[in-house]
Amino acid sequence: MLKTDSRKITKGDTFLALKGVVTDGHDYIEQAILNGASKVICERGSYDVETLIVPDTRVYLAKYLKDTYKKQLDSFKFIGITGTNGKTTSAYLIYQLLNKLGKKTAYIGTIGFYVDDTRRELNNTTPDLMDLYDMFLDCYDKNVEVIVMEVSSHALELGRVLDLEFDVVAFTNLTQDHLDVHGSFENYLMAKQKLFKMVKKDGVAIVNIDDSYGDKFLFESNFNVTYGIKPATYQILDYDLKINKTKFTLKVSNNSYDITLPIPGKYNMYNFLVALISAVSLGYDIEDVLKKIDLIKTPKGRFDIINYNSNVIVVDYAHTPDAVLNILKSVLEYREGKVYTIIGCGGDRDRTKRPIMGDIATTYSDYVIFTNDNPRCEDEKQIMDDIVCNLDRNNYEIIYDRKLAIEKGISLLKEKDILLILGKGHEDYQIIGKEKTHFDDKEVVLEIIK
Repeated sequence: MLKTDSRKITKGDTFLALKGVVTDGHDYIEQAILNGASKVICERGSYDVETLIVPDTRVYLAKYLKDTYKKQLDSFKFIGITGTNGKTTSAYLIYQLLNKLGKKTAYIGTIGFYVDDTRRELNNTTPDLMDLYDMFLDCYDKNVEVIVMEVSSHALELGRVLDLEFDVVAFTNLTQDHLDVHGSFENYLMAKQKLFKMVKKDGVAIVNIDDSYGDKFLFESNFNVTYGIKPATYQILDYDLKINKTKFTLKVSNNSYDITLPIPGKYNMYNFLVALISAVSLGYDIEDVLKKIDLIKTPKGRFDIINYNSNVIVVDYAHTPDAVLNILKSVLEYREGKVYTIIGCGGDRDRTKRPIMGDIATTYSDYVIFTNDNPRCEDEKQIMDDIVCNLDRNNYEIIYDRKLAIEKGISLLKEKDILLILGKGHEDYQIIGKEKTHFDDKEVVLEIIK
């Protein structure tokens, strides 16, 4: 059996040495042989067992898996979603809609692997090839017809989806993120574009034309479908935002549809349109899709509303400048009282976005509490210094302990105020140093207000 983890090698297995972000499988070849590997596939070296040298082990693995499991792959329709923000909600809405329409669908992404009514935790938004294929085989055994995946820039850059072909791909938006990995915004953009070169000949490419980088994803080789407020295949004519729903009119060809989405936030109109267009791209009538609209909801930690007296507390995953700006602008359109925000920035990650997020939070909030959000091995004071370094306002304070920050935020609420707790969303942990401990924003809120 072919394996990429030396720890899982048993007698007679073949070990394939993959280069990862942190580790290199070539460093574990000797261990794999000690564990019983009878063959090694690698890019360099000489060993005491049968050895196959190939130019790129990841390319070899992708071709091997695709050839070996062609029958299973051919049985699925694949939908891939990429973008800085909105991937999870868009993909999760597709997962819900298609299942409600009777098309058995699985979801792979940030919040886990969903098939039937079960959920499995994942280490990455887009798992590595071997793990993906394990999920594909599970889907095949369970008669899944469609697999919808979040496809991250990391996955595209590192070859985690190498040689896969998609029936539908979608671009949500592009803003600054992951520059610590990609080095430059241009590299980040090019990584995202790779998904749009993986569309099947009869596939569909869905593009947010309102995004300033939308035209970068309109490849002539694809069948492009656009959406947005600007003139588009699916055009938003007008909209009305409420705290618990969004109303908008959608124009498609010569038809108009008045839609009431049971999900708040302007950006969620865009996320829903990705789901709607994906379903239509697979052959469903738009009116049949709209009949299922009342049955959908956002994933955990995406505009998760908790009512508290006359106030509203919102837990959301927003952790990039654009995501924070979007949610703050959304709540400002229907706020009646003050808007308070609790937010931080992750440690050992892109430092350049920290002052931007600090500026956005203090500009669009009445008051901000900056707090820890997975500081990891970085000094928490350095993170805060980065966030507040350019601020000339005094409408904020720093409380490093996230639970104390949430307690303070709730204590500030008076009448019809809104408290946003941003950055962690569905995450149920806090990483301080190398220690990962349980911490769930929503759980903490419910414990405080009970």
